[in-house]
Amino acid sequence: MNHYYALIAAGGHGTRLWPMSRARLPKQMLPLIDDHSMFRTSVDRIRTLFSPEDIFVVTSRELAPELQKEVGQIPPENFIIEPYAKNTAPALALALSYIQKRDPEATVAILPADHHIVQQEKFCRVLEAAWQVAQEGQIVTLGISPSHPATGFGYIQQGRGLAEVDGFMVYQSRRFTEKPDIVRATQFLASGQYSWNSGMFIWRVDRAMRDFERYQPAIFAMCSYLQSAFDAPDYAEKLNDIWETMPSLSIDFAIMEKADNIAVIPNDIGWSDVGNWTSLYDILPQDNFGNCIKGDASDIRVILDTRDTLVLSDRLTVAIGVEDIVVVDTDDALLICHKDRTQDVKQVVDYLRENGNEEYL
Repeated sequence: MNHYYALIAAGGHGTRLWPMSRARLPKQMLPLIDDHSMFRTSVDRIRTLFSPEDIFVVTSRELAPELQKEVGQIPPENFIIEPYAKNTAPALALALSYIQKRDPEATVAILPADHHIVQQEKFCRVLEAAWQVAQEGQIVTLGISPSHPATGFGYIQQGRGLAEVDGFMVYQSRRFTEKPDIVRATQFLASGQYSWNSGMFIWRVDRAMRDFERYQPAIFAMCSYLQSAFDAPDYAEKLNDIWETMPSLSIDFAIMEKADNIAVIPNDIGWSDVGNWTSLYDILPQDNFGNCIKGDASDIRVILDTRDTLVLSDRLTVAIGVEDIVVVDTDDALLICHKDRTQDVKQVVDYLRENGNEEYL
């Protein structure tokens, strides 16, 4: 697999995992599942496929120094900095144009830094198969075989079969659907034609830039201008100036919902995007009553008549007679909510921001 690179997207804030995930310490920098940060785990799982020199990271200026400390083997010049968050399309366009200048023949696996994947060896084999498909000019997306009618994920409808590559079926993608309601999600699951959208894409950079030129000409023009200035002494100043006018769009809306050259490889790799406290609860070990207690005081268990509850706290926390609850205790904030409402935590973050409570963000 010549000219194959990984691009880890590590600039998100993880607002649905507040109050642990904060602007200066977002979820990809937290050891939510094991002793390593999610970013470090994302790098480690692809080491058999990519050398450190072939791994790039796109992130914010504030987060880059800490991420570099986490994985010192990745060269500092492989960290591509966005001045501040402008959604995924500008960040990925900037990174892809940077990689294209380094290697015009590059194929890039775009991988979020905050995913949990159980079957890591199979995951790497899927990435190998995806590289082969991408050489035909396709945007390849990794679909996740749905286990239930989730309303928190986007869906990809599979069309006709294109090929079988190294034991993985490849299908034409018919359409992307963003986070359906429960009725549509149930219909999608029953049809057998849909995969969850994992947000992982494998893309040849020459094809990527043509897609941006076709579907998002403003983003393409700005990134082409920056590409010519990457080595200039005043690059940082030009980047800041351009970024102020850069459109803020998700990659799904900007490209994936419009492109006609997308292939999907559906698979089951034990994937979770760890997007909220309920999805983290589903991953972590639970006791015989479905409770999960994590933190420095987790060996002191005072849990009476309580079931299916998540407690994250570094001090003694007592739960009595509750069920399906999330309790997250930090130095300056306490979250208590029902597991069915963890998607709404983002609204709390929005409220705090709108009311000037920046110290809690």
